[in-house]
Amino acid sequence: MDRKTALLDSAERAVRARGYNGFSYADLAEDVGIRKASIHYHFPKKDDLAKALMSRYRETLFSDLKNINARHKTGGARLHDYIQIYKSGLSGCKCLCLCVAFSSGQDSLSDQVLLEIQKFHSGSRKWLIETFTLGHKDNSITNVGNIEQEAAACLAIMEGAQLIARSSRKIEDFDTAAAQLTSRVYVQ
Repeated sequence: MDRKTALLDSAERAVRARGYNGFSYADLAEDVGIRKASIHYHFPKKDDLAKALMSRYRETLFSDLKNINARHKTGGARLHDYIQIYKSGLSGCKCLCLCVAFSSGQDSLSDQVLLEIQKFHSGSRKWLIETFTLGHKDNSITNVGNIEQEAAACLAIMEGAQLIARSSRKIEDFDTAAAQLTSRVYVQ
């Protein structure tokens, strides 16, 4: 693995576990086994690192969503896998997905990083709109109302469920927070 990727991986683990303000370049240098100056070569400012992290994370999620679409023909099965991405992202309630971790500490983030988060949310909502539309048509998601509102609510439920489960350190709290949504999904 190249040094830049190692730094991104280390920073992602740190942000997801401790938040954006919960690590320093010294922490990354120790974790990766390099000098701080080497980090500044790749990411002159912490903000540059945060932007690169969020961009990479968004690309990874969107790739995962394409794979879900390829694996499943029904909206319900697609939504089920989407929910599982958020649940597994808790890693036993030890961390949050990167977007949730960044969003909860957004006062420390630049406009560029916030724009990356907005792109993440916008793309997620677009995929969810397509998924709810399909689920409504194929009857694999019940009681579908306004599709755009469904998509926005689903995203909010997933991110909120992560925060609740992380703070309580109980994965069951994720399931409870998502229950109204998951009870409407038929997986074939």
